[in-house]
Amino acid sequence: MRPKAGVDPARLLRAAPRLLRGIRRRLRPRRVSAEAARWAIRLFLGREPTGREEVAFHRGHGDLNSLRTGFARTREFREFLARIGGEGRYAAPLFLLRPPASPLVPWHFAPPSLAAPVSQLCTAAQLEEPDFAWLCGALGLRPDPHRKVWEFAFVVAALRKAGLLRPGLRALGFGVGQEPIPAFLARQGISVLATDAPPEAIAGQGWESTGQHATGLAPLRRPSLVPNPEFDRLVRFTSCDMNAIPPELEGFDLCWSSCAFEHLGSIEHGLRFVEESLRTLKPGGLAVHTTEFNLSSDAETFEEANLCLFRRHDLEALLERLAQAGHRPWPLNLHPGDAPMDEHVDLPPYALPHLKLLVSRFVTTSIGIVVQKAG
Repeated sequence: MRPKAGVDPARLLRAAPRLLRGIRRRLRPRRVSAEAARWAIRLFLGREPTGREEVAFHRGHGDLNSLRTGFARTREFREFLARIGGEGRYAAPLFLLRPPASPLVPWHFAPPSLAAPVSQLCTAAQLEEPDFAWLCGALGLRPDPHRKVWEFAFVVAALRKAGLLRPGLRALGFGVGQEPIPAFLARQGISVLATDAPPEAIAGQGWESTGQHATGLAPLRRPSLVPNPEFDRLVRFTSCDMNAIPPELEGFDLCWSSCAFEHLGSIEHGLRFVEESLRTLKPGGLAVHTTEFNLSSDAETFEEANLCLFRRHDLEALLERLAQAGHRPWPLNLHPGDAPMDEHVDLPPYALPHLKLLVSRFVTTSIGIVVQKAG
C-alpha cells in the first residue's frame, strides 16, 4: 500500500513516538489532583495529611465522586459520624435546652419564626413560612433551603419587626460582599453606607476570587430591585476593617452584617466587633448580625484565623455584657428545629438542603443576633 500523495513517510515515523505518548495518556486512568486529595482529608477527617504517601493513595480515585465515597467509608469518618449521632444525622445536645446562667440574658425556647424574629438559629420550618417566600422575593432571591439565603431573610425580618424599613433612615453594612441587602434598603428609601474589608486585609484568603468581596458599588447593584440612578443616589461604598471601625462611622439608625464576623481572626475579635458595631448607631438604633454557631459542643470549638465557630457560652457572655451596659439584646432562642431537614448534616461537596454542615468535627449552622442600643 502506497502512502497518500503529499504525505512524507519519514515525517510520520518521526511523529510516531509523540502520537503513541498521546494515546497512552488518553488510556491512562484519570486521577484526582493532589490538592483535591489534601482538601478531602481536611474536610472529611478534620486533620492535615500525614504525608505524601497518604495524598498519593487518595489520588488513586478516578473522580471526585469516587473520592467522596471512599472517604465516607473510612474508619475515621465513621467514628466521627458516631460521635455526632449517626450517619450524617444531627441530634441536639442537652446544652441547647437549658436556660442561660445569667438573668440578664433574655431567653426564649420554641420553634423560631421569621414572622416574629428574635436572636435565633436557622431552621427548616422558617423556610416553609410565607414570610420566607416574601422576604426572598423582596430581595430578588430564590427561596432555596440554604442557610445563606436564610441569613439575608433574617436580617430583613428583624429590621421589619423593628419598624426600620422606612424612607429617610441611615444604614451601615459591614462585610457586604455582593449581597442584595444594600439594594433592598435603597428601594425602601434608606441611605446606605456599604463597607467591606480593604483588599490588603484579606490578601491570600480567597475572598476576592469567590464572589464574596466587594471593592465598590458595581457588584451591589440590583436593577431588578432598584433602578441604578436611585441606587447611586442612596448607596455609597467605602472600605472598612471590622477589627478597627473608623470613629467617623456614627449616627446610623441600623447596622448589619451577614456571616462576616466569624472571619475576623478569633472568637474574641468577633465578639468585640459586635460590641463596637453598636458605637456606630444612634441611641435606640438596631444591630443585626449573623454568624456561625457550634451545634456540637459548648466546650470545644473550631477557631482559626479565617473561621471561628461561636459556642453558646461565647454568645451568652456577649449578650450579658451588652445588657450590663444598658443595651437591649433580643431574646436568645436556641431551638435547633425538629423537621427531618434539621437532622440533615451536609457534607462536601455541598448541596441543597444546606442548613447544617460539618466544619472539622463540629456541626455548625447560622444564628442571627439582634441588639438594640441603649436609648
